[in-house]
Amino acid sequence: MPHDGSDAQDGSELFRQLPNILTLLRILAIPLLVWLLSYPGPRESVAAMGVFFLASMTDFLDGWIARRYGLVTPLGKLLDPLADKLLVVSALVMLGVLERDPGVPGWLLVVIIGRELSVTGLRSIAAVEGIVMGAEVTGKTKMLLQTLGVHFLIVHYRYLGVSFHDVGLTLLVLSAVVGTWSAVDYHLQVFARLRLRPARWG
Repeated sequence: MPHDGSDAQDGSELFRQLPNILTLLRILAIPLLVWLLSYPGPRESVAAMGVFFLASMTDFLDGWIARRYGLVTPLGKLLDPLADKLLVVSALVMLGVLERDPGVPGWLLVVIIGRELSVTGLRSIAAVEGIVMGAEVTGKTKMLLQTLGVHFLIVHYRYLGVSFHDVGLTLLVLSAVVGTWSAVDYHLQVFARLRLRPARWG
């Protein structure tokens, strides 16, 4: 029977959707992460860290594949940052309510989540106005510190003489400082560009 090429087309279409599939897997991992973080024990904590690590790796992979093979899509542009925010915020909220001593200070969570909400809103305004907000070095540094900090805080317990909670909390505080700085910089850039534009109202 002659081969009609449908299998090749299906494979090609599946590959084109691979970045979005990885992003969706990151979102689907959140309920499992939340469930594992509902239990404060050492084994559950390590398992939750494993889930968070794998989910975080999909963020790197989907972005790399999309850029490397020119597979950036409008859906991907929407889902990718949304998945990142949902994953990190879900982990932080669970760490905040988890009954472990010591815990994560509430004020720190407010600063981090508030920063994410403000920058997300700013990006929406910038997109409407046609302003491109690139990923600054401070923003990437914040994300790296934040992701590493969450990994350590999820594990929490002391291993090989190292307090994973203390290391994670230090990294998270540093990420909040860098993140606040980058958020202020983002706002100043966008407001400066908006002031240079003629008013549309009136």
